[in-house]
Amino acid sequence: MIVRIVVVGAGPVGIRFAEELLPLVSAGRATVTVVGAETADPYNRVLIGEYAVGEVAASELTLTTAAGLPGIDLRLGARAERIDRDAQRVVLGDGSAVSYDRLVLATGARPIIPTLDGLHTVGPDDSGLDARLTTGVCVLRDLSDAAQVREVVERGGRVVVLGAGVLGIELAMLLADAGATPAVAHFGPIPMPRQLDRGSASVLSSALASAGVALVPHTRAEGVIVREDENGERRFRALVSSDAKHIEGDLLVLSCGVRARTELAEDAGLRVGNGVLVDSDLRSWTDQRIHAIGDCAHIADPELHLHEKRVPGGPNGLVGPGWRQASWLAARITAELDAALDAGLDTAEDHAPFREDQPGVVVLKGELVDLVSAGDVSADPFAPVPAGEDAPGIAVWADPEHGTYVKMATRSGVLTGFVSVGMPRTAAELSVLYLRGGELPADRSLLLRLDDADEVETASGRDATLCICNDVTVGQVEDAIDDGCGTVAEVGGCTRAGTGCGGCRARIAELVHAHAAATA
Repeated sequence: MIVRIVVVGAGPVGIRFAEELLPLVSAGRATVTVVGAETADPYNRVLIGEYAVGEVAASELTLTTAAGLPGIDLRLGARAERIDRDAQRVVLGDGSAVSYDRLVLATGARPIIPTLDGLHTVGPDDSGLDARLTTGVCVLRDLSDAAQVREVVERGGRVVVLGAGVLGIELAMLLADAGATPAVAHFGPIPMPRQLDRGSASVLSSALASAGVALVPHTRAEGVIVREDENGERRFRALVSSDAKHIEGDLLVLSCGVRARTELAEDAGLRVGNGVLVDSDLRSWTDQRIHAIGDCAHIADPELHLHEKRVPGGPNGLVGPGWRQASWLAARITAELDAALDAGLDTAEDHAPFREDQPGVVVLKGELVDLVSAGDVSADPFAPVPAGEDAPGIAVWADPEHGTYVKMATRSGVLTGFVSVGMPRTAAELSVLYLRGGELPADRSLLLRLDDADEVETASGRDATLCICNDVTVGQVEDAIDDGCGTVAEVGGCTRAGTGCGGCRARIAELVHAHAAATA
């Protein structure tokens, strides 16, 4: 029996899933159809900021082409209009339909557009999934947004970024490094409040100011000022806050978070929470023939939460977990097809449920600041501990004058959270310990010495994870370089390292250059 698999979404997660199914397709055991609303070849949206400022070429952005997916029906410029669950088919925007035995939703997330006076939608975008905004306002999610940013960057213009989360800060650093003038407006007192404490945020803010990034905290955005250009087109000129601040610019980039794209699932009657609700087999709670992966998937146990109005949890917004879900689901489907050929094989026992057992580590991309954060670092080491509570152990090192800061949180000696600014080797070692659930040395200062100018080796060695998104170690990258990979792109082609969020590309470049120097 040939299984018909349809994938809705041609982004990084949907394409990774299709790639993992190539052995089934080549063996004639499955047909795979990938439906993508955009007309461009599938590309890595995570690197769209780097592409917008010219750091990454279009060829490095592209994930694959139809030629790279032999036997797979890749339909670009095709928008999924609705799911007909009774007939087991996906109806497309042109009226055609694709039948399925298994449907995999990899629709990703859509940007949150805040309500601002003067900001209007001006019709659908090229994909038909989102709306175009007032000229001079974008969200930097696709190639057309990148083109707007690039035009402003090339003339050294002013860019206002609304939102100081990870993506907003990364974009501002990229803009400053490329010669533009960025200003980041945000509501709270510190940037990246989900990842940083007050100390690390202060050191980051100083580093950003030195790099040419203006932070505008305590900004409650209420509207935009627009003016008509010589062609009568309304164009952004300034962001207006509730306290009457006017932040002028040539472009406004909204970086206000995302929500899972669940409209297709909701219209089909699938239950959703903060995404399409799926169990530990990544199957929909509502329909066992439908799966969801990536930023549109909300994994939760239906036995525990079926009758709850609000289900806890949701997507974490990182590409690494989405790729691991894609690989796991492809392996699961393959195992089930193998079981169909061998009635004695018990797939429930032989293939464990999906578990995301690799905790998230946030690496701030950019050459201007080295910042890595993971876990909860909010605890104040000097705050009184209420009777009966077990406070985490906290160790802090701060040297604001030289732009360095490290905070480590532990329980029973095991690292449960950390933030590191300006200490790249310490951050690398803490990342390894955090991912492995390792204990810190009794003398925490030993970790700080890793960034000593005379220190050349870290304890993590070749087994340390260099690319968190693709779970690639230092040793695997070094082996690829020894085998002839001479650029970051070539290393990515061999190992996939650096093809996710891009946070490890600078480290890969260091290894490439070190090898070239050693063999010169």
